[in-house]
Amino acid sequence: MPQTQALVLADAQVAADLRTFIGRARAADDGAVHLSASGTVLAAYVCLIRPRSLGEAVPTILGMRTMPLAEPAEVELTVTLGSVADRLARMAGGDVVLPLPPTHVVESWAGVLPPRGGWARDGELPSALLEQAARSGAQQIAAAVPAEAGRPVVEGLRSAVWGAPLEAADAPARTVPQVPAGAAFAAVTLGFLDGQDVPVFSSGRWLRLSSSRGHVLVRSGASL
Repeated sequence: MPQTQALVLADAQVAADLRTFIGRARAADDGAVHLSASGTVLAAYVCLIRPRSLGEAVPTILGMRTMPLAEPAEVELTVTLGSVADRLARMAGGDVVLPLPPTHVVESWAGVLPPRGGWARDGELPSALLEQAARSGAQQIAAAVPAEAGRPVVEGLRSAVWGAPLEAADAPARTVPQVPAGAAFAAVTLGFLDGQDVPVFSSGRWLRLSSSRGHVLVRSGASL
């Protein structure tokens, strides 16, 4: 089967949504995006938090959006966010054809993606709780980072804050699974919260927080 050279998005709004998603992900971590197309559905995965060293007790936290395609495609590739952003920026107003970058990258997180099925609902979390956790964590990191801190120090602080279990004291009457604070950071950063309660699902070592705007996927680490 010949390699797919481009994806035909369903319409200009889908192109705009993908552009926003890629832009938000780059602002958090200008890394890579895994594109998975099957039939007329495209799933785009980005990684916001992951272990940076062997044995680090921090979960892997992904953001994922699904988008419709106008033409069926079969694609599994990981490319830089910058390369996709460049191609989206060159697409004129109503253009829906997204050329795929020819250069692929290797990311450990992209080799272990969440399952497509087998999810069981565990409970739900209020959007306000997630928003507060994201703000609180960001403030805690900003206050703790020394002025001349190097990258290892910053990464260590981020891992400690975002890898810690989410405090759910504000929702005592709810069934709340153990979710890392980094999931709240991902949901807010990627613009996934819509003001509604966020259902939480589990499948093996994975958790999924789903809203109308996208999904946060958590693969538990030793800290959980």
